[in-house]
Amino acid sequence: MAPMAVALILGWWLVAASRAQQLPRPSLLLHPSQRVSLGDTVTLRCHLPQPAAWVRLYMYQNATYIEQKDNVQDMAEFSLAEIKQADAVIYRCQYQGLAPAGISEKSDPVKLLVTDHSYPPPGISLSPEEHVEIGTNVTIRCWNNIDGVAFFLHKEGHSAPVQRQKLSAGGMASFTLFRVTPADSGTYRCSYRIWGCCLLFSPLGDNVTLIVIPRTAPPGDNGGPSRDLVAAVAGVCASAIVFIIVLTVSFLLVAQRRRMQTDERPGATSRSSETVQFQVSPGDSEGLIYAQLQAVTPSTHPHGTSTTPEPPTIYAEVGMGGPR
Repeated sequence: MAPMAVALILGWWLVAASRAQQLPRPSLLLHPSQRVSLGDTVTLRCHLPQPAAWVRLYMYQNATYIEQKDNVQDMAEFSLAEIKQADAVIYRCQYQGLAPAGISEKSDPVKLLVTDHSYPPPGISLSPEEHVEIGTNVTIRCWNNIDGVAFFLHKEGHSAPVQRQKLSAGGMASFTLFRVTPADSGTYRCSYRIWGCCLLFSPLGDNVTLIVIPRTAPPGDNGGPSRDLVAAVAGVCASAIVFIIVLTVSFLLVAQRRRMQTDERPGATSRSSETVQFQVSPGDSEGLIYAQLQAVTPSTHPHGTSTTPEPPTIYAEVGMGGPR
């Protein structure tokens, strides 16, 4: 009988544990969500994924809940009026579901950051100042007169600090923004926290404004890479044009030289005169008339040589009478 009872109890416990694992976790939000000061009123809202028999608010790492709301449909509100230093801690919430039944896991932790105006605000400086070029490393320094504090760097438009530095020595902290871009432009402030039991912070100090501008071209660089590309293309085009001109002139010179060589070959067209004589027998000279003719024979002189040819003479017999 006893083993059966143990088995039933164990089975019930396993079922309850599995149901608790299946229930979705709630979410806890602060209102107002920004940092509040001592004496303000803060509301913590626990949002539920389903109706619950109860909802409980816990301080972080504390097994005992500080407040409970019963029969909640979708959200439970917990108010902290006139908050004190002891209220500046971390909170979580949890619920017990109705259908299915079971207890959910606790929500993600939420920090209640409280400003204590009894602390003096920190100083701040920016190096290089304000207008810097893209890619520059920028240093923001924060300081105060209290040793052993943690500094926080805040940027306007961000609810949480963008950087933090724990336990700075000498009351100063340096935050570096490496290779800044236009997205880093904005207004920055510092705050600090004195280590202790609570999440108490100093007021925000004075602000500095960072403006990131495009990088200026170095002297002699008028246009950067795009201008270099245009110059390179222009140089290639100019070289191509010169090459075409040289090639054309060379072709014309070769053609002219070949034509001159053809004209200078021996026996081309030059001719000179020479005398050709026809002798006629004396017995046949009666009744003849002699005529002087010009004869042209090929010249053996080179082209262009100036010579004075002798007048050639040809004697021919021309019959004027009838047959004898």
